[in-house]
Amino acid sequence: MNFSDSKINTSTYIDLYTSMLLPRMIEEKMLILLRQGKISKWFSGIGQEAISVGVAKALGKEEFIFPMHRNLGVFTSRDIPLYRLFSQWQGKNNGFTKGRDRSFHFGTKEFNIIGMISHLGPQMGVADGVALHNLIEKNKNITVVFTGEGGTSEGDFHEALNVASVWNLPVIFIIENNGYGLSTPVNEQYNCKNLSDRGVGYGIESLTVDGNNVIEVYTKIKEIRKKIIKKPQPFLIEFKTFRMRGHEEASGVKYVPKELLEKWGKKDPVLNFEAFLIDSSILTLDDVTKIKKGITKEIDTNLEKTFNEKKIISSAENELSDVYADFNFKKVEKSNEVQNMRLVDSISDGLKEAMYKNDSLIIMGQDIAEYGGVFKITEGFVDLFGKDRVRNTPICESSIIEIAMGLSICNRKSIVELQFSDFITSGFNPVVNYLAKSHYRWGQNADIVLRMPCGAGVGAGPFHSQTNEAWFTKTPGLIVVYPSTPIDAKGLLISSIENPNPVLFFEHKALYRSIRDDVPKGYYNIEIGKAKLLNVGTDITIITYGSGVHVSIETIKKHSLSADLIDLRTLSPLDNNSIIQSVRKTGKAIILQEDSLFGGLASEISSIIMENCFENLDAPVIRVGSLDTPIPFEETLEKQYLPFERFESEILKLINY
Repeated sequence: MNFSDSKINTSTYIDLYTSMLLPRMIEEKMLILLRQGKISKWFSGIGQEAISVGVAKALGKEEFIFPMHRNLGVFTSRDIPLYRLFSQWQGKNNGFTKGRDRSFHFGTKEFNIIGMISHLGPQMGVADGVALHNLIEKNKNITVVFTGEGGTSEGDFHEALNVASVWNLPVIFIIENNGYGLSTPVNEQYNCKNLSDRGVGYGIESLTVDGNNVIEVYTKIKEIRKKIIKKPQPFLIEFKTFRMRGHEEASGVKYVPKELLEKWGKKDPVLNFEAFLIDSSILTLDDVTKIKKGITKEIDTNLEKTFNEKKIISSAENELSDVYADFNFKKVEKSNEVQNMRLVDSISDGLKEAMYKNDSLIIMGQDIAEYGGVFKITEGFVDLFGKDRVRNTPICESSIIEIAMGLSICNRKSIVELQFSDFITSGFNPVVNYLAKSHYRWGQNADIVLRMPCGAGVGAGPFHSQTNEAWFTKTPGLIVVYPSTPIDAKGLLISSIENPNPVLFFEHKALYRSIRDDVPKGYYNIEIGKAKLLNVGTDITIITYGSGVHVSIETIKKHSLSADLIDLRTLSPLDNNSIIQSVRKTGKAIILQEDSLFGGLASEISSIIMENCFENLDAPVIRVGSLDTPIPFEETLEKQYLPFERFESEILKLINY
């Protein structure tokens, strides 16, 4: 390896060497602690230090890096106190996740590092989000994100590259090609010579670099960084290196040919660079010994501090309180001036009010710009707010949701329109594993609203008609809002945008243009988590939401029922008190949901009633939902699928029980 470069001064050579030596010596110590049972798991980056250190040292400290679990050198190069890293690995309080996640699964905005999750791919899109913020702000910062050769097979990788290319985002994608997945060699993972070739198809400049040569890594990153700052664009770099130890220590390396380990052992980035520095008289053997003694002392001192740190003691209340970011709701009263609106118009009006109030708010989605979205909710928004803030996206739900997360990391609110709520399946992973868990894991909120046009009754068939709220009410960390009227839709949408947590905002398509309301003009909000009592009675409690509200109103009128009608409005958090108080009064309860019956929200509400109102009940709690089939297209089949005719007969039977 050639380490000579006339543009690099002696102090930089020494700094790069000590910066590689530090993570190498930490790892060697961690392997000892692992055998002693003092840490639970270790993913070794031995042999890959040149990439982590070379990249981190070439960037400004204010620029975000998204490392993987073999990039200890990124963390140490950002000068994170070692005792904090050691505490993280031992699950202690001075770590970054309060013992809730391990190793490098954390972020720290203090040091501008955002760690990966085990699903690997999402961080590529999240890095795009940070890069988008930088592009809009014109702050001349770039973003760097790591993945392994295995991660390039995930859809998130390809979506992230495509969006970065289309939007000219200032981001460097780094592939650490280290030879193996867990045990799967590269020849079983992809069928091109170099992974950098994948950039060509996306119109992205790319190259392959020797990842064991810290000087080549460092100089290439600095060179590309200057280019991106001058002209924002993405770049793809493949660093060829090798994983000298197992995927994690327990897996070992028996599947790796011995001659391959020997070949790469001779390319050790630390030992070869050390030899160069000594041969070039930049360092002496005494200098090297002195540096190593200093690092050993630093490691031992910080380890002692961590070992002396008490184990975390928490409580159920404390753990629950960290699932969501704190939010102090401040009521904004409704204007007395009203305008009669359809549901679809009230949602559009709420979006406009929020966009006017928050000039950094961004809306993203398919066909939402000039076209105005398939339901025309954002029609005219480009003229009002510009294309920076109203952004058409490729068909890549996963990446766009991840980009929204990156914007949140930069303290920028975003709204993502899912063209149909059914399409959330293409972005399910980042919703339930990234957005929902980030605040609990390391205190980073996901300040995002996902708009979810949903529901049947419009003859749209199995892929455009689902009301799939139950997929998300099960996931701690998500807020689920589901209004049924125009006045509530506007106020709750504004509240969802004000809230710093991830909100899934369901909008029933069949109600878009079929119901009207006198909606207050201007900006107002409605508190999330509060149900609404739409009718007061004594004989029965009807609990429902969305289209079920309007069916219930018709049924009450048709049969002159004396019923409490509760419109839940928010499904997570659920307003348990309103449900319990009403059922204790009436003694009978029926729950109506448009979703298929088994495993839906009605089952959970039924359990809440049984646990809290059992002695008050005069009849069984009845659940009414759609058939447990996919949603058919043909009108009579769809009508049979839906629960609304069955609801009428069930409520009459329950009243007469």
